[in-house]
Amino acid sequence: MGRRRPPPRRRPLPRPAAGLLIAALTGLAAAALLPATAAWAAPPVAGSQDGSLIMVLDSSGSMAGPDGSGHTRIESARTAVGSVVDGLPDGYPTGLRVYGAGKAHGCDDTSLAQPVTALDRAAMKQAVDAVQPKGDTPTALALTRAAADLPARGRRTVLLISDGESNCGAPKPCEVAASLAGDGLDLRIDTVGFQVKGAARDELECIAKAGHGAYYDAPDAAALARQLVRASQLSADAYRMAGDPVTGGASPAKAAAIGPGQYTDTIGPGETRWYAATLDAASTADLSATAVPQPGVPVDYGDGIELKLAGTGAYGYTCDSDSTHFGQDEGAMTLTGAVNRVPTRDGKDGCDRAGRYLFSVHRTTAVTSDRSRWPVELRFDNETPLPAGTVAAAARTDYGTAPAPLTGAPKDLAGGTGFNDATAVAKGVWRDRLLPGQTRYYKVHVGWGQQLTYAAEFANEPLLGGASSSTSTFVTTTAYAPGRLRVESASDARVNRSYSGTPVSVGLGTVPVTWTNRWVTDRDAAPVHSAGDYWIAVGLGPDAARLAKNTAVGVILRVDVTGTELAGPQYQAPALAADGKAQGGAQGQADADGRADADGRADVQGDGKGGSGMAAKETASGGGLRGMDLVAAGTGGAVALAGIGAVALAHRPRSRTTRGGA
Repeated sequence: MGRRRPPPRRRPLPRPAAGLLIAALTGLAAAALLPATAAWAAPPVAGSQDGSLIMVLDSSGSMAGPDGSGHTRIESARTAVGSVVDGLPDGYPTGLRVYGAGKAHGCDDTSLAQPVTALDRAAMKQAVDAVQPKGDTPTALALTRAAADLPARGRRTVLLISDGESNCGAPKPCEVAASLAGDGLDLRIDTVGFQVKGAARDELECIAKAGHGAYYDAPDAAALARQLVRASQLSADAYRMAGDPVTGGASPAKAAAIGPGQYTDTIGPGETRWYAATLDAASTADLSATAVPQPGVPVDYGDGIELKLAGTGAYGYTCDSDSTHFGQDEGAMTLTGAVNRVPTRDGKDGCDRAGRYLFSVHRTTAVTSDRSRWPVELRFDNETPLPAGTVAAAARTDYGTAPAPLTGAPKDLAGGTGFNDATAVAKGVWRDRLLPGQTRYYKVHVGWGQQLTYAAEFANEPLLGGASSSTSTFVTTTAYAPGRLRVESASDARVNRSYSGTPVSVGLGTVPVTWTNRWVTDRDAAPVHSAGDYWIAVGLGPDAARLAKNTAVGVILRVDVTGTELAGPQYQAPALAADGKAQGGAQGQADADGRADADGRADVQGDGKGGSGMAAKETASGGGLRGMDLVAAGTGGAVALAGIGAVALAHRPRSRTTRGGA
């Protein structure tokens, strides 16, 4: 697998004072909050509701030999399996199959030592303790039986642990793995090579590749336990899909009809799925797609998903487009993209009309990448317009001065597997652990007028003996607004960085949440237009398995929500009281002349400099609105939509491209 290029910078750094103070934050983590031994342990998350795991243990005669630690290989394997079952979530369906333990010779020698049932830790340990290595290595037969041991449905994992090559002839284990895994949608086969090299390692790597899984190398007993725990927990912590099944059409004419709600589908390499959504003429529509490939399987830099929302009819305007790619070749991780339709003020744009629209999801895949199908989670949200007569507060595209880094002892938690089970966090300092190739999700409430600033700090990590300062992976983060709209950083923070075990921080800061942000051209402000749950995704590159000595890598998450939460999106909205009611009653339902447009938007201009009444300026790049052009809140003026003109709010199809794995 090739080396990963340095992660791209998503934004220049023009405002050194308006950042997350990365150096200070990293220093705090390195000094006290993440001890190098990572002795603490976050509570495990609940396993995937439809997942299951079976370990297949090589118990051939070679496993009776010494492993260099003062123990035999089978003794170290027993210890490692014990570590696996201790770390799995309660009740996670788990079983154990062995081969080569029944007799001295025979290519039919495999048995189910523990059925795949709700995790019984004591029974699993008793089963592996009873294994006595004796015979041959019928790997292909053991894989075939193991796949049949698993439930018929759900995301299933076969985890093969072996110290040698199959000696039972045809069929070849690699061919069997390819046949069993099929399109890789439900079944994956991971392999762990215990002190293997040459042909034995080649065979195990081939099995993993054909089985749409990952190969883990274990040169010693400690590595065996570490890699087994990593592989098993990635299986148990797989993204929790939710939604009604739907099958996207193969062409626009066959688009599957969807309404507001959540859906699940699948997508293959090079495939495009089409969906039809009926939109009204007034609501903002958000449509997102989350692709969930098998974690860690081979990918290329340009692999990912490309989204488009377009009208139908004679012209078929493209209303919005988005693309998100891995941007690295270490291995697959979860990807999310989103498009939206924001009606313009005058309602004359081609994408303003009520009617049928086409939402397409296209998958790009290199010829060298894993070819398994990806589960896809789709979401369609409608944001209703403001009530008639409501004057929306002015747009806010200013980040302002960065808040001081939060301090204090961190609280342990475990992030969710995705949007559906994201762990709720509030303002504070939190501590979690990430496996190589894993993405953790958190959600935080951000109200009207508030802004989110956070940093995820990866501190000192003990390196493996064979690792050096040149061995590196990456850390990454992404924030999502309601509608799963991806938020770009309005601060000088970085969202992707290389990581080699020394302290590093990623994060971002948003502008204040303001209804009118949906009409600005600033890409870091436009998605920040709705109050509610915002998501934080933090990811660790798969190649961390090549450098990290600990099973999981510790991370400190500092989450800060600043600004007074307002009672609503209207101009001069009062503060929201603790009981959720406005303090002092509603205000600002009409403009300075007591008038509001029929669509509820203001008809008075403000320049953000004390209410001088100057019209909001058009930028030199096509008449869009940027920066402080619409900042009028708190200065005596309402937002100047009436004076902006048709050019500024005309239809502007947007195209966004993001690289990253979170």
